[in-house]
Amino acid sequence: MSTLREEEAAEYLRNHKVMELMDNLTSSLFFHRPERPKEFLVSQLEKLKATRDHAAESHCLFDDSNLDAVFGILDPTNQGYISYAQYKEALMTLGIKNFTECPEGLDNNRISRETFQREAKEGLARRAATFKM
Repeated sequence: MSTLREEEAAEYLRNHKVMELMDNLTSSLFFHRPERPKEFLVSQLEKLKATRDHAAESHCLFDDSNLDAVFGILDPTNQGYISYAQYKEALMTLGIKNFTECPEGLDNNRISRETFQREAKEGLARRAATFKM
């Protein structure tokens, strides 16, 4: 059983997205492997602050080419669509927990590249934003 103090601490971390911030900073650090990690982390925090303050585009490790590659893996015959199960699994694999459960194309189980990319970009942006949106 957790104490009241532990529950308050967990709620504080959740409310302020501290764990997401640490995950994002650590992922960026390992991805870029800068020579000066402390300066890099300060720079990343400044970018996040600018994003929050000016509604700038948030940075993410995945760009359009990466999302195209993911879609291509799921659509090796280049049909131009994937199944809903593939869509859902791919987004969850990318760490996106909150996504449109009824995306365009669900009716015929054909989720287009455009729909997948839009949902992935929005989900990744929400995930990268360690401030309240």
